[in-house]
Amino acid sequence: QVQLVESGGGAVQPGGSLRLSCVASGNFFNIYTMEWYRQAPGKQREQIATISSGGNGAYANSVKGRFTISRDNAKNTVYLEMNSLKPEDTAVYYCFTRRGIVDYWGQGTQVTVSS
Repeated sequence: QVQLVESGGGAVQPGGSLRLSCVASGNFFNIYTMEWYRQAPGKQREQIATISSGGNGAYANSVKGRFTISRDNAKNTVYLEMNSLKPEDTAVYYCFTRRGIVDYWGQGTQVTVSS
C-alpha cells in the first residue's frame, strides 16, 4: 500500500511560480516512475510530467519549458516546479504512481492562476 500526499498548491498571478511536492509512503520509492497529472474543471485528467527511477523527465507539450519535475529519493518526494504560470494551468494537480497492476493517486492540490 502506498499513500501519496501532495502539497504546495495555491493561488498565483499569471507569470508566477509554484512548487508542488508529493511525499510517498512505503519502501522502494527510488525504483518507481512518478508522475504528475492535472484536471481542469470540465476536462479530462491529463498527464503532464513523468520522472523515471533514473531521474529522466518527460513533459506534455502544454507545460514543456515551463515546468520541471524532479525527485529526492532520500525523502521519498517528487516535485513539480511550475514557472510562467498561465490561467489555463488552473486545475487540481495529482501525484500518481503504478506498482505492478495497482495505481495510486494522491488527493490532489488546487492550483489557481488568476489576476
